[in-house]
Amino acid sequence: MKLSRRTILQGVGSLPFAVASLRTAAIAQTAPAAAPSTEVPPILFVHGNGDYDALWMTTLWRMESNGVARERMMAINFTDPLARSDDKLEQAGRSSTEDQRRELAAAIAELKRRTGATRVALVGSSRGGYAIRNVIKNGGAGDVSHAVLCGTPNHGVFATDDQPNNEFNGRGTFLRSLNEGESEVTPGVAFLTLRSDGLDKYAQPDGRFIGKPGTPTNVNAEGPELRGATNLVLGALDHREVTFHPRAFREIYKFIAGREPARIAIVPETNVRLSGLVTGTPGGVSTNRPVAGATVDIFRVDPETGERMGSAVHSTKTGADGRWGPAQVEPSWSLEFVLAAPDAPITHIYRSPFPRSSDVVHLRPARPVGPADKDADAVVIMSRPRGYFGLPRDVVLFDGREPADVKPGVPTDATATLRLPASEVGRNIVAQFGEERIVARTWPAAENRIAIAELTY
Repeated sequence: MKLSRRTILQGVGSLPFAVASLRTAAIAQTAPAAAPSTEVPPILFVHGNGDYDALWMTTLWRMESNGVARERMMAINFTDPLARSDDKLEQAGRSSTEDQRRELAAAIAELKRRTGATRVALVGSSRGGYAIRNVIKNGGAGDVSHAVLCGTPNHGVFATDDQPNNEFNGRGTFLRSLNEGESEVTPGVAFLTLRSDGLDKYAQPDGRFIGKPGTPTNVNAEGPELRGATNLVLGALDHREVTFHPRAFREIYKFIAGREPARIAIVPETNVRLSGLVTGTPGGVSTNRPVAGATVDIFRVDPETGERMGSAVHSTKTGADGRWGPAQVEPSWSLEFVLAAPDAPITHIYRSPFPRSSDVVHLRPARPVGPADKDADAVVIMSRPRGYFGLPRDVVLFDGREPADVKPGVPTDATATLRLPASEVGRNIVAQFGEERIVARTWPAAENRIAIAELTY
């Protein structure tokens, strides 16, 4: 069943970390709950282009807070998460659609083995939805009960007659193979798509967001929808928020579980254990390949000043598997992670308290200082991995002012950078997004150090 397109959702602003619309009224939709099931099927989460499984951390916490057992969920970490420019040509550190299909099929088999289930639910962000559709269409439908595609550019980021082997081309070989036929979904699998009402930078009619201003993309806000699926519009959320926002969580849970979630808020645990991977960016390409020989030190910090409160609460050095931890922390502690990886800057990552345990607290070192940073005595980055900064949509303050490098309008920027003189080294910097506030310290660039205030929500 395909829902009508213009249902006004009441009360969306009451959710935690809700996002206000640029319009006078946010257009959104909500799916009717299916018949309740006694047990939620195992769920496999699939990240997007260039990303990693750590982005699903808050979604996993919300699922756990609604009674879904941790061992019945898994998040894939694609080896090389970035797409090739040409799907048919080898490209160092990048993956083809077939690479992703193969890795996802193996992950589905592993989750079925772990849980004993005959079918699993798949939830994908952006490019992750391509892998999901590819698996289902090419022999995997019997293994999948539900497919939720969040912000997936199902009809392309662009649709033109050039670049036929680019997987993001709606007229290209790959997407034409997925979209052929009267229905664009595979029978026997329940499909849900979630999209933005105009604020997804990869569903825009003008090519300015893909480096071609003034060139028509032949794609619009409806691009993520599929014929034959339940298609929902979540209002003025951005490309990442249609996956990771609490509003998206509600629809994901309801579609898979067949009932409303009991809560949207994350329920804290008494004892919190953290662990994860250290991965790298060889040659400037982000991969999920493990980094050996990296050291991870964790400090509790004062949430008001960013100053360390005592010695390290955890220290480790990664082996060949790139893993660090586990570290035992309190759910109220603000933390500083110090990552020293070979051939990379020493990276000081400041984080809000972790209310629950997680084994996907992955760490990537900052990229080496570039030409824009060479004259700075300190560099501080404000990062929001699960969404973009929208101005004037959001409250975004970095050291007391709106960041100059965040463009207004359609949200496109997930980072902002401060470059500071020597007189500013050693002081604190406040990064504020909505209700989340992180205090970081500046570190001397002369010592090859960079600070990151990484937002969780």
